[in-house]
Amino acid sequence: MSLARVQHISISLDGFATGEGLSHEAPFGHAGERLHAWVFATRWGRGLQGKAGGSGGVDDAFVRMFAPGIGAEIMGAGKFGYPGWHEGPEWKGWWGPNPPFHTPVFVLTHRPRPSIEMEGGTTFHFLDASPAAALAAAREAAGGLDVRIGGGPSTARDFLAAGLVDHMHVVVVPILLGRGVRLWDGLEGLEQDYDVESVSTPSGVTHVTFTRTGSAG
Repeated sequence: MSLARVQHISISLDGFATGEGLSHEAPFGHAGERLHAWVFATRWGRGLQGKAGGSGGVDDAFVRMFAPGIGAEIMGAGKFGYPGWHEGPEWKGWWGPNPPFHTPVFVLTHRPRPSIEMEGGTTFHFLDASPAAALAAAREAAGGLDVRIGGGPSTARDFLAAGLVDHMHVVVVPILLGRGVRLWDGLEGLEQDYDVESVSTPSGVTHVTFTRTGSAG
């Protein structure tokens, strides 16, 4: 069976994966871009922005794992848009006409709407479903490939709490946010179900991987 994977979700030293005060103008609230600056310092990240240069090494190797082997994504309503995006029928996400997913994307929301087909193979589907039901739908669409649990932190936490995540890559960024949405709340003892490895890099971030004991791949 395909794996459910959380990929390079970035958290602060105090465990926050997004800041406080999210809005259309501030997608990550008071955290700004600090949690993700390491991504856009890599060759892959700069290439995503149409820029040359950037660092290689471990950080770049990890972010290049974003697309290979992924056949579908699941994300929460809070990742798809700013608070109140449901009121804007023209809202199609943060990523412009050609989002970087290039797969079916299942957006979990209590206010479903018709699917939106974008350029490059991305189609957004809007589901009011439990984590297990959403994962079943995404696996069917993925055609045997893996399913990315794309966040935000509340969605990733729900899938972890339900025991549905096979592999997770968390990036600990050396900043303190003090407020926002934490990843780890309510997940005490989670590490007991996983083989955990970590590696620090010259950029200052630490990559921590969790592989469910007995998972293939």
